[in-house]
Amino acid sequence: MKTRKPPPAPVPQTRLRRLAGLGMAAGGLAAGAAAQGLKRLSRGEAPDFRGALLSAPNAVRFAQRLAKMRGAAMKIGQLISMQGEDILPPQFAQALSVLRAQAAPMPPQQLHRVLGREYGAGWQRRFAHFDEEPVAAASIGQVHRARAVDGRELALKIQYPGVARSIASDVDNVAALLRVFDLLPIGLDVSGIVAEAKRQLMQEADYLSEARFLEQFAELLADEPMLLVPRVHRDLSTKRIMAMDFVEAQPLDALAEASQARRNAVGALLERLLFRELFEFRTMQTDPNLANYLYQPHSGRVVLLDFGATRHFEPEFVANYARISRAVIDGDRAAVAREAVRIGYAAADDPPQRTEAVVGMCMLACEPLRHAGRYDFGASDLPARVRNLGFELGVRRRLLRPPPPETIFLHRKLVGSFLLLARLGAQVDVRALILPFLPKAS
Repeated sequence: MKTRKPPPAPVPQTRLRRLAGLGMAAGGLAAGAAAQGLKRLSRGEAPDFRGALLSAPNAVRFAQRLAKMRGAAMKIGQLISMQGEDILPPQFAQALSVLRAQAAPMPPQQLHRVLGREYGAGWQRRFAHFDEEPVAAASIGQVHRARAVDGRELALKIQYPGVARSIASDVDNVAALLRVFDLLPIGLDVSGIVAEAKRQLMQEADYLSEARFLEQFAELLADEPMLLVPRVHRDLSTKRIMAMDFVEAQPLDALAEASQARRNAVGALLERLLFRELFEFRTMQTDPNLANYLYQPHSGRVVLLDFGATRHFEPEFVANYARISRAVIDGDRAAVAREAVRIGYAAADDPPQRTEAVVGMCMLACEPLRHAGRYDFGASDLPARVRNLGFELGVRRRLLRPPPPETIFLHRKLVGSFLLLARLGAQVDVRALILPFLPKAS
């Protein structure tokens, strides 16, 4: 069934309007919780304000408000939805997942003003054709197809107005909202997350920076013939518009009709790419949204899009994950505990019960690494089991520490990649793919 695209809606640009949008989100949460509380009272039950806050209807209202704002507010909501899989009630995490779908595009008048500001008066003369209907719309910007006057077929990624200058205030305001309503029950280091989110989002809003990452990945993946990175066109790129090749391809969902062997091959290709990014390149595109991949049925190639969320990792950071992956595969729980302390999932002075809880979570979350042979992502209920165990250990028993802020975007990649392969119904021998990147067994 084809997903219905949201209708165009103006992007709120001024700080006051964006603050008002979040104020309405806060008001909606409070009103929804109050209504739920009144219903409980009418049935003779004790009101549960926290449970009402985290109810599915309240989460839907909250997500819809963030989606209308777009920009950093929507992006933070996406992060919560990914990180919230194991620390939020299932209905709240599921409702927030709508933020990973396509956003509403800006109306034509607003689009033309952005084009005029970036290209100058008479911007239309740069193109033989410009398609007013966007190909895609996300949290930071939308994509249009165009043909340059010299015949180049282009995809223009055009940033929403006001997004870049509102990042700091959006992140601060969303963080304040989370604190007021205590929406993250695990007691996360909000200040650390705020700083990390601002840094990453400022990078994502700089399209010249993204263009450099596109060019870097084109070089890094020159030896991967089944992966295609579009070419950047610098003469039509600015800090707020990125011009790249328009590639004829289909959404990755097209693979639903492909053979199991083809889906397995694409799944293995994407999983190997993940391990190369982390362990070999130490440079990772950390947003594995389904819309960031296309598929060419005639060539079998996967097209990689959207490198705004690319992240460099320090050698020690990567070495820690290599060692903990090796320990998980070996079933060495003592080594998993030691590496968990190095990463920051646990502390050296944690009581045994807390350390064992961390080890248990690591072993469960890494189930595909421990599985002998092909792991069936499509048939796996691992996300639900991780979520349930995380909620039990982290929320009810308070045994899990919040993950270090520097791991946020890596976690997004790991969780999103699992969901991507599950969507493909891929069966992949994950252990065989990761072993070449890990230390030898002791």
